[in-house]
Amino acid sequence: MSRRDAIGLAHRHYDEGGFLAVLLEAVGLPTESQAPGQGPALAAYLTRFMTPLVSRLGFQVRLLDNPQEGRGPFLIAARHEGDDLLTVLTYGHGDTVRNYPEQWREGLHPLQVTVEGERWYGRGTADNKGQHLINLGALEAVMQARGGKLGFNVKLLIEMGEEAGSPGLHEICRREAEALSADLLIASDGPRLEAARPTMFLGSRGGTTFELVVNLREGGHHSGNWGGLLRNPGTVLANAIATLVDGQGKILLDALRPPPIPAGVRAALADITVGGDPNAPAIDEGWGEPGLSPAERVFGWNTLEVLAFKCGDPDGPQNAVPPHAKATLQLRFVVGTDWQGVLPAIRRHLDANGFPMVEVRATRGEVFRATRLPVEDPWVTWALSSIEESTGKRPALLPNLGGSLPNDAFSEILRLPTLWVPHSYPACAQHAPNEHLLGPPTREALGLMAGLFWDLGETGPGVLAARRAAG
Repeated sequence: MSRRDAIGLAHRHYDEGGFLAVLLEAVGLPTESQAPGQGPALAAYLTRFMTPLVSRLGFQVRLLDNPQEGRGPFLIAARHEGDDLLTVLTYGHGDTVRNYPEQWREGLHPLQVTVEGERWYGRGTADNKGQHLINLGALEAVMQARGGKLGFNVKLLIEMGEEAGSPGLHEICRREAEALSADLLIASDGPRLEAARPTMFLGSRGGTTFELVVNLREGGHHSGNWGGLLRNPGTVLANAIATLVDGQGKILLDALRPPPIPAGVRAALADITVGGDPNAPAIDEGWGEPGLSPAERVFGWNTLEVLAFKCGDPDGPQNAVPPHAKATLQLRFVVGTDWQGVLPAIRRHLDANGFPMVEVRATRGEVFRATRLPVEDPWVTWALSSIEESTGKRPALLPNLGGSLPNDAFSEILRLPTLWVPHSYPACAQHAPNEHLLGPPTREALGLMAGLFWDLGETGPGVLAARRAAG
């Protein structure tokens, strides 16, 4: 059979209801990693669902406890066809954010897949159960077309804690580096640039969150008697933040700014339009770093966001100078940013600008590092060509995702080139009520992934040889 046959089999998996049946089973298993006491439910997704599914495809499966006590387990599976063949690692996460069924629209339930026109509602349909099930369906289509063979080796890593910050993932990658060794990563998470345009990204921006806290005294004091005599912590904190980022969103502290955008990244982003989806918010003109396009601001630059600000009692303001204030800020950063030096630099900057009373605190949680496979890498050209051949569309190339995901576990620890092909779209409500996957892009994704995996067995070895020859 041919490449076209493999794509046709992947489309048939959608058309005849096979993909929907698998998705129904996956979504029906509650896997909320952000809620306490979910260990048995998280493990059940791997034991009751994933293990039988991938074992049927010829994978040898191992389940591993999380190195961090009380966190979700991992599945590592391998299908080995030959010592001399190329090996690809693929990844997904079976956990979801909390379900909150009472917040979903009438007629919908997070643990049921409800099909309404093009929308397939259910928790995990878009993030990430539907996405890794698309890839497994495409692998099976290629196996069927090649008479039970893929033409390459494949390894699979499924975690059950990504929505809780991927606890233990980096340690698992260190401990299991040999078991997870491969020639490249091909995985799927996050949204396409827009629903109708296939997209590939090569890494992600990093993210670090911190708090600025002002504690000036015990208790509030009457604003009529003491206003103008006592420092107001809200005023102090607002002005301290204003020395880090100005009123138009431009970062003022050099230590929080990235290096200049590389020419290759700028060239790739010239083809990208942000905010084209009809459900996307209107972009604020003049906001952010001057001189950059919207795509460059999201995918090629750093942003400093105030996530929360509290002073006094916002729901019941009192006529008093409050005693303290706190703000939570987040820096999204690209490759080349000294993220480890961010908090010390802020401390020095606030001291030098008259704000020694503002405390800088790191928040709990793992920092996602910024990663980016060079756009000039041969794997990038190969994958874009494959996707375009399968879909007849020019795919969008994002040097990195605007958000953060644990790509550094693969690019930095396992030292793999990383290709991410997302199957969702920006308005999928992935962390909100009414999460959904779109039908037509799902069908297209099954076909383009089948084409990509077919090409991996055909032309992938040549790309690998060229990379090795180039060092």
